[in-house]
Amino acid sequence: MDEARPPQAGNIPDYTVSELSGAVRRALESGFGRVRVRGELTEVKRYPSGHIYLSLKDEGGKLSGVIWKSVVPRLALMPENGVEVIATGKLTAYADRSSYQLMIDRLDYAGVGALLARIEALRLKLTAEGLFDAARKRSLPALPGLIGVITSAQGAVLHDIRTTIARRFPRPILLWPVPVQGEGAAEKIAAAITAMGALPESGALRRPDVIIVARGGGSLEDLMAFNDEAVVRAAAACPVPLISAVGHETDTTLMDFAADRRAPTPTAAAELAVPVRTDLLANLAQAGARLEAGLRSCLDRRRLALARATLPDLPLLTNLARQRLDDRAARLEAALPGLTGKARARLQLASAHLNGAARPAIARLAAAAGGIFARLSPTPLAARLRHARTQLAAASALLDAVSYERVLDRGYALATNASGQPITRARDLAPGQGFSLRFADGVVAARREAEDQGRLL
Repeated sequence: MDEARPPQAGNIPDYTVSELSGAVRRALESGFGRVRVRGELTEVKRYPSGHIYLSLKDEGGKLSGVIWKSVVPRLALMPENGVEVIATGKLTAYADRSSYQLMIDRLDYAGVGALLARIEALRLKLTAEGLFDAARKRSLPALPGLIGVITSAQGAVLHDIRTTIARRFPRPILLWPVPVQGEGAAEKIAAAITAMGALPESGALRRPDVIIVARGGGSLEDLMAFNDEAVVRAAAACPVPLISAVGHETDTTLMDFAADRRAPTPTAAAELAVPVRTDLLANLAQAGARLEAGLRSCLDRRRLALARATLPDLPLLTNLARQRLDDRAARLEAALPGLTGKARARLQLASAHLNGAARPAIARLAAAAGGIFARLSPTPLAARLRHARTQLAAASALLDAVSYERVLDRGYALATNASGQPITRARDLAPGQGFSLRFADGVVAARREAEDQGRLL
């Protein structure tokens, strides 16, 4: 007898939960394939595993989505709440929750309006932080020694920059190639700006004096890498003056506001970086000519002023000086006889007080002085004065050597009568006659009492 089986409900097949979930997943994946879903990002959350879970919503519904860790680095934009995007991926079912979700492998902004709104929101944020202030802008170097270029290694942009610099003023170029659009472009551009600004100031690979960040024109989506917050902050923080040359003349990115100078094209950026060599030479020649003309004019004015100036009569000044010299010489010569007369008077007065032994020396001294005075007239005035001083000094030394005062210093005394005449013999004194005794330190009075002796009073 067969084992009892549950009754069949008509033609409806039986499914296990796993079988049904798998059937639903296969139906979703085969029925839709890759889809593009437009909606606003919400509930964005990145887990420690690296996966990002989010939801897409619009006015009538909400769709769960997931971005696997391996896909995140390739995204053109990082998901943020409130951003309207177009998500591309595959629909699949998640059996554990009996739900379906979109496995996202690409994110794009949903139209120009959404891009512009996002750019404007970031611009207002960075403006409030002061990243775009005019006071932060730096002047470009007049003639850089090394120019840094951050752009794609392929394409016409690099060629235009190189040819323009070579034509205007050849300078070495340090190229840092980066992708200028697509997945990961913003991160690489920001890293290139930071790395080039961090190079050492000297060495084989040194920091450039100015940096050009450039790319050709494109749509708003193509230029979004230069509206990325990381790129804008890197440009604002760069220690080297930076020129932004992104897109065509009508294109504007947020990096243009953060850069020190904005160029409408890459060619214009190269023109801002270096001057025209021929113009510099012409300006230098013009400045040299103006300087030479100014110096010549200044010299002419000085010559004219010198010619008009009243100069002193040098010969007259010389003759006046000679006249004053002759006058002084005549006055000095006229004063010389009076000087010699005073000298004779002093000699005669001194000779009156000398003892007999000094008289011959005095006579010789007078004769020598007379010879000196007799020889003064034929010699020039200055020489005569020097000779007279020498003779007078010698005579004074001789007079001092034979002076009786030196004899008194050795313990002798000089006896003089009432008239001051020296007493050289005892017989010249009468008994009771007074006389004076001159010692080296003074004079005392004395009187002769008897024929053979005297007594001091």
